[in-house]
Amino acid sequence: MPLWFAGFLGLVQGLTEFLPVSSTAHLRIASSLTGQPDVGAAYTAVIQLGTLAAVIAYFAKDLVAFPLAIVRDPLGPEARLPWLIVLGSIPIVVLGLVFKSHIET
Repeated sequence: MPLWFAGFLGLVQGLTEFLPVSSTAHLRIASSLTGQPDVGAAYTAVIQLGTLAAVIAYFAKDLVAFPLAIVRDPLGPEARLPWLIVLGSIPIVVLGLVFKSHIET
């Protein structure tokens, strides 16, 4: 794969990952529009890991502060957001467990 194309796909991934549409589809469309072959699932997974690493690095301070806020003062104002994140995650966990067999197939 040419280096320019890898950089281009990285740019496409970074710009489209947080849109409410598939960034994977954008990578496939970008490959098609530039006349390059599809990069495949392995490359797509690795480039998405790069996005995850960037998000973790950007929010590292918060990712450390949230659990500490809950431990220090579970009902305090600094612990409110972490608890809301937990509360907001419960519905998708329940749905995932209920529909596990359908999701796997």
